[in-house]
Amino acid sequence: MRSFYFDYNATTPVAKEVLEVFRQALTDGFGNASSIHHLGQAAKQGLETARRQVCALIGCNAKELVFGSGGTEADNHALFGAVAGKDKAHIIVSAIEHPAVLAAASELKRRGHEISIVPVSSEGLVDPGDVQQAIRSNTALVSVMHVNNEIGTIQPIEEIAEIAHRAGALMHSDGVQAVGRMPVNVGDLGVDLYSMSAHKMRGPKGVGALFVRKTVSPESLLFGGRHEAGRRAGTENTPGITAMGHAAHLARTQLTSDMERIASLRDRLEQGILDRVPDVTVNGSRSARVSNTTNLCFEGIEGESLVIALDLKGFCVSSGSACSSGAVEPSHVLLALGLPKQRAKSSVRFSLGYGNSAEQVDELIVAVEEAATHLRRLSPTYIAHV
Repeated sequence: MRSFYFDYNATTPVAKEVLEVFRQALTDGFGNASSIHHLGQAAKQGLETARRQVCALIGCNAKELVFGSGGTEADNHALFGAVAGKDKAHIIVSAIEHPAVLAAASELKRRGHEISIVPVSSEGLVDPGDVQQAIRSNTALVSVMHVNNEIGTIQPIEEIAEIAHRAGALMHSDGVQAVGRMPVNVGDLGVDLYSMSAHKMRGPKGVGALFVRKTVSPESLLFGGRHEAGRRAGTENTPGITAMGHAAHLARTQLTSDMERIASLRDRLEQGILDRVPDVTVNGSRSARVSNTTNLCFEGIEGESLVIALDLKGFCVSSGSACSSGAVEPSHVLLALGLPKQRAKSSVRFSLGYGNSAEQVDELIVAVEEAATHLRRLSPTYIAHV
């Protein structure tokens, strides 16, 4: 069966060029980057090349990047590392953070730290004024994601970072959904810590990075050898890191053209569905969002039912975060926007990427129209608004 992929926010297919770099690092460059013989030094060279490539994508110095296992580790490293050694530190997060941040914050609360969760508007945007009001004398860290994984909203990170710094707090942002999809310069953003993941930008799973500003020293989560300049113990995943570096290089060279093309396809898909399927609304901001994401509420339809119906037609979409799939409760992101539970459960995320085409989009519009019409005939709650 044919398969068209519209779930790029969950993960991305590995680019062919990245896969080849990964293969070479597995076979020809298999040495330990800490070894002093020629195979070890070849691995070390690949590791440092990748570090420079990722740094070029986000505008930082090579000494400010710590490689790890992915976005979740990077988020945990930022939150736990920033408050290590502090007694009852105060942390501010937003209501629509990824579970990697919210669960880490919950664990820190269990350990005696104080957590404030700032709300978002009906468009999914954090008001910097709410962050200002939440600041306390013991605020150690503010963590607000750059781009939301479910609705694509872009947060005003620069303003929030200024507020955090005026209070003497560090600023962390989960940039997993931003890097490779929009221009990112950590210097301009003003962040102290910034999380990234390779598999969201055509790289392999199991590798990511944390930007750590040179004036900041979060405590390591892992203890062992002096890898990553003593900031992350454990033999580096050089094949994965090398592949992430090449993925970053591709993203940097293709970013402008990809953004414009994918935004056009996203708008084509969104407007096509709105024109052809009644009682559909867009969740979140339609302006302050990343170019590849739309989240739509289909009145009278369970989002998961529509996801399954589209899957049977060969289209991969999502009813929410991949990390929360199978959850009984509706999306915490959509609830934070003020949506009633039923409308939140009636929503579907479409996230596009480099492999999508106008032809695929047009076929998806037709498939959505057919599936929605069929599911609404079966729905005991849907009443058409004539």
